[in-house]
Amino acid sequence: MDPLSEFLSLLKPISTISSGFDAAGDWSIQFGDQQRQIKCYVILSGGCWMVVEGVTDAVRLEQGDCFVLPRGLPFRLASDLTLPSVAASTLFPPARAGGIVTVNGGGSFSLVGARFAVGGNHAEMLLEMLPPIVHLSQEAEREALRWSIERMMQEVRSHQPGAHLMAQYLAHMMLLQALRIHLAKAHQGTGWFFALSDKHLSNAIRAIHAEPAKNWSLAALGEIAGMSRSVFAERFKAAVGETPIEYLSRWRMLLACDRLEKGDDPISVVAPALGYQSESAFSKAFKRVIGCSPRHYRGQAEASSESRAVT
Repeated sequence: MDPLSEFLSLLKPISTISSGFDAAGDWSIQFGDQQRQIKCYVILSGGCWMVVEGVTDAVRLEQGDCFVLPRGLPFRLASDLTLPSVAASTLFPPARAGGIVTVNGGGSFSLVGARFAVGGNHAEMLLEMLPPIVHLSQEAEREALRWSIERMMQEVRSHQPGAHLMAQYLAHMMLLQALRIHLAKAHQGTGWFFALSDKHLSNAIRAIHAEPAKNWSLAALGEIAGMSRSVFAERFKAAVGETPIEYLSRWRMLLACDRLEKGDDPISVVAPALGYQSESAFSKAFKRVIGCSPRHYRGQAEASSESRAVT
């Protein structure tokens, strides 16, 4: 499995709602912080401005543009950024699948999309590996998404049998395609996602993902990346924000979190499967990266699962 597919599998995105809104006139809406949610939308008609918390520049969105907010950060959409904003909660009724909310009578601007809830107690760590915003605006990018967008629009607005499930599958296609297109573009920045667009560093990342339990050395990873040990270490740290060995350790712990949540394998089985010769070495690394012991983490995951089952 390639790193992006494996990453999304660990993140477990579930489309909780596919919906949209239709606006006219002057408007400015503030959408609050929705942690553990990835938002993926496409502009069907008109245009607006978007401001995302923590992102310096405002983004102009036009008909056909797609945008993804992988970290669920607060954001504002507005016809004019000088307008005072109103909270989305004051305009929008409780979310329902397939709902289209009308603002000021509608007719000038519309968008449709989906919000993805993500599972796992380690979701925040995974989301931090994604960029704060993905904006696709080129015609070639739009064309790659057009079919799934048009079908999703039909499903959201229809009441056909199975429309909600169909919209969920189409939303997953939109999300993956948007991230894939963004990844294929040349980007500057730091972080795991940016490193995947570097053909040399991505070779090393793929190797780590393919064999996370292997006793990787800087020299071996550098050779796979086509660089000397020192050049590879420097370039990886500059791109990803951590050393290759730190990344290896963190990825192992994310895999461990998934195993601890999904299965009942004892620590004595999980530890060697991820490259650790003893339970104590594994537990020490787990606590350093995750912040608690493996047993405590598993207990929290079980309690969280039981709580969701009750509610």
